[in-house]
Amino acid sequence: MSSQATSPTAGAAAAERRAQAVRAAVEQGLTGPDDPIVALLDITGIRAGAAALRAAFAEVTDAPVLHAFAVKACPLVPVLRLLRAEGLGAEVASPGELALARAAGVDPTATVLDSPAKTPAELREALALGIAVNADNPQELARLDALVASADTSSPLGLRVNPQVGAGSIDALSTATATSKFGVALLDDGARDWVVKAYAARPWLTRLHTHTGSQGVALPLMAQGVLAAYELAEEINAAVGRRQVDTLDIGGGLPVNFGSDEETPTYATYARVLKETVPGLFDGRYALVTEFGRSSLAKHGTVLARVEYAKRSGGRPIAVTHAGVQIAARTVYAPASWPLRIEAYDAKGRPKPGPAVAQDVAGPACFAGDLLAENRPLPLLEQGDHTAVLDTGAYYFAHHYSYNSLVRPGVYGFTAEPDGVRFATVRSPQPVAELVAEAGGDHTDALL
Repeated sequence: MSSQATSPTAGAAAAERRAQAVRAAVEQGLTGPDDPIVALLDITGIRAGAAALRAAFAEVTDAPVLHAFAVKACPLVPVLRLLRAEGLGAEVASPGELALARAAGVDPTATVLDSPAKTPAELREALALGIAVNADNPQELARLDALVASADTSSPLGLRVNPQVGAGSIDALSTATATSKFGVALLDDGARDWVVKAYAARPWLTRLHTHTGSQGVALPLMAQGVLAAYELAEEINAAVGRRQVDTLDIGGGLPVNFGSDEETPTYATYARVLKETVPGLFDGRYALVTEFGRSSLAKHGTVLARVEYAKRSGGRPIAVTHAGVQIAARTVYAPASWPLRIEAYDAKGRPKPGPAVAQDVAGPACFAGDLLAENRPLPLLEQGDHTAVLDTGAYYFAHHYSYNSLVRPGVYGFTAEPDGVRFATVRSPQPVAELVAEAGGDHTDALL
């Protein structure tokens, strides 16, 4: 399943489904003058991705594996519900993300709580529900000491460690650097001995967690981080004389190809790299937890935006659209690290014909840098045409940035069937009245 789901043929099929969905969204009125921006999710692609993830690890181990989707990558309840139906759990990092996972019906036994700043209330709730918790630091572990002593809990408990194996190409997403804010830094003076003694003193610590980073981190570096955690687990178990650490949470972080429809690297490739680097990881002694997010959904999302105006400045064409910083803050503020593909469609949602012309694709926000593409060769966009912003299923339209008080777009899942494209509402377009309420509209006179 994994190789089939990520082959060029599968990529071409995904591109065809996307083109069908764009045309259907225009024809069925999901987008138009009154709704100039919508987000589309390919349900078939999401299901195939989940199947590929399960199959990749099933090929290398018979031990139990919990694939806990990183809710931060797409905090939408229907999406979490779909992934739950496909056999995935949830990795949460806040009370809000936990509430979303619970609303989606994710079982506490399939939920993992990770955060560098958990409050006592968050920890108490997790222990009461039986949710797995990875402590981030010695102070949090001391807090757990007191809570565990007074709680009757079934929560699996562990500690996050930073293997300090280095950074990838995007510093902000590299979590195993020498000074990362996450976990216990293993190479710091005395840290490794402290970790071993901490486990020896706490028989209820049965998990070990690490995460090297995500986009921009190469697979060999990711595997080195996992190797460091595995070797530490072996050392702990040898020191205590039994298999106390029985589960390794290896995080997520599989990078995404934003350059084409091909899904590379694949989960199967990563699983093979892990097996070559850490063969003992898959010999059945350790249960595993993964926390993939971006790689599960990025390729299956598209933002479709209407071209409101087409103009020129300094001789360069500019298409002013309704997709900008509010749905793609990373791309606008760090375009070199987060370039996005854009396709051109005409007013009827059909692929735009014509020669490629270098042009800017601008968003609606009132600052000069609100550009999704600069000097990008595309068929010349005209008023009423559409831009499709690709690979936006994770960390884009679900993470609205309220610049200029722009409302959140509607999100729709789609399936392309022989009799046409069917849409399901994932999130309705935000009404302006809701935006006013969020901005204190119920407290108009509070400062008078």
